[in-house]
Amino acid sequence: MTTTPIPRARPNGWYGMLVLVATESALFGALLATYAYLHFHDPRWPPPGIEPPSITAPLVLSLVLVATIAPMALAARTARRRRAGPLVAPIALALIVQVAYLAFQAHLYADDLDRFSAGGSAYGSIYFTLLAVHHAHVGVGVLLDCWLLARVRGGLTEYRRGAVMAIALYWYFVGLVGLAVTATILIPSW
Repeated sequence: MTTTPIPRARPNGWYGMLVLVATESALFGALLATYAYLHFHDPRWPPPGIEPPSITAPLVLSLVLVATIAPMALAARTARRRRAGPLVAPIALALIVQVAYLAFQAHLYADDLDRFSAGGSAYGSIYFTLLAVHHAHVGVGVLLDCWLLARVRGGLTEYRRGAVMAIALYWYFVGLVGLAVTATILIPSW
């Protein structure tokens, strides 16, 4: 009796997520290009009365978000090996850090809204739009993690295995685009 090896191709959900990441890359590319265009066409960036953003908190937070890629990569690797046991802990760890990141960023965002408005200048408009879009992506990722944790507790099916790999891919994208957003926002502070 011969056994047929299990195919090691990526699941369809992973390719679907890859297409989503590609389209979202275009969205972030357009937002980052808009920021750069506005910055280089206005010699007073940010405009008078608006202090450049602080460097420390956004930079540390971005690095913390990027660090959550590691537990998600571990979960994806575990899922690729078809092992359910060690899946919950890395996803839960990443989720806790991602929620803390989002809460702290929401606080900073609200603080910035108290200092200047989104409608007061081109700087305010692109600054708040860029941050809001990124924070929305983090929020979606948090919801995906919650859904994933609820599903993998019931065992690792092929569908759930694909979901772990696809959601890990999403977090790779969100972490890396977070670095690009942070670098772009911090340009006036350098």
